[in-house]
Amino acid sequence: MDRKTINSWKKHLQDEIDTAALYRFMASRTNSDKKKQQLYLDLAEVEDKHTQAWQDLFKKNNIEYGRNKISVKAKLIIRFTEIFGNGLLSYLLLKEEGSEVKKYLGLYSTSGTDDEKSLALRLAKDSAGHSEQLSRLGGSSAEPWHASESGGTIRNIVYGFNDGLTANFGLIAGVIGANPQFHFILISGVAGLIADSLSMGSSGFLAAVSEKEVYDNELKMEAEEIRIMPDIEQEELALIYQSKGFPKVEAENMAARLMQNPEQALEEKAREELGISGKKIQPLKEGWITGTSTAVGALIPIIPFLFWNVSTAIWISLTISMLAHFAVGAARSFFTGRGIFKSGIDMFLVGMGVAAAGYFIGELISKFL
Repeated sequence: MDRKTINSWKKHLQDEIDTAALYRFMASRTNSDKKKQQLYLDLAEVEDKHTQAWQDLFKKNNIEYGRNKISVKAKLIIRFTEIFGNGLLSYLLLKEEGSEVKKYLGLYSTSGTDDEKSLALRLAKDSAGHSEQLSRLGGSSAEPWHASESGGTIRNIVYGFNDGLTANFGLIAGVIGANPQFHFILISGVAGLIADSLSMGSSGFLAAVSEKEVYDNELKMEAEEIRIMPDIEQEELALIYQSKGFPKVEAENMAARLMQNPEQALEEKAREELGISGKKIQPLKEGWITGTSTAVGALIPIIPFLFWNVSTAIWISLTISMLAHFAVGAARSFFTGRGIFKSGIDMFLVGMGVAAAGYFIGELISKFL
């Protein structure tokens, strides 16, 4: 047995030991809810079985695995939970179970021995079940080992506009601080607009490419789960149908029929759980939208210099730029969940701070030139 494999096994063993301890700790903190407390204790017992399964694998291969002792990381998590409350640990346990599904599915695909493959598949199924139980406790039905989030076109426009406005406003303020001739301000603003819009556009394009790769990977993973653990996937579909109002028996029959066609099952799972069925990601479109919205935002502080003299243009540019900062801050609140006014004021202050920093830095540099 090579050292890399042994170290991987030891890491999996340690994860199971830690998770069992954390479940028992959560149980000790939920005395007021006996149902939840029993669930955490039941989960801890399953993790103990996982621990024993790994230890048996070590013994079968005549490998020393050390003592059953929780890690420093687990101890710190317990300490932080004592300070900040159960929310942190609930989140970490859900993420850990989701991570284990991915790790064990990967181990199943790459394992060389039948014993290792069998154990990996069993633990992947158990971790998937744990994830679903924890998700339901938190009011969610999606599989937590999947990650598929998208900002959307409107979000790209708002954030691109914000970046162009703030960056170019700060650049123009810095040039003004250096007290240059009029045409230098205009040239700097236009150059900043072009550079920032190209930068943000290319970033939007690359982000969309990465997002598409994530979605493709999630679909591939879902297809693999349907192939190797169809019983769990069928149960999940039945639960989804029940949540939509179908009687239990009918929901189970619908799920069973659907699972007879893996391609249809994949499409249904992708739509109901991942929310990505039929979603088309167009990197070029994403890059064009982000770059254009950045250019529009960057244009705002430049406009006054196209129509007025320097002194007048400076004050008009400052006024409309600060109003635009407030507006884009208010728009961001729809994505962040914060209050419109507070978000707008925060963005206003950020814009003012960027302008002040740019101005004084420009003034300082000009004294040494």
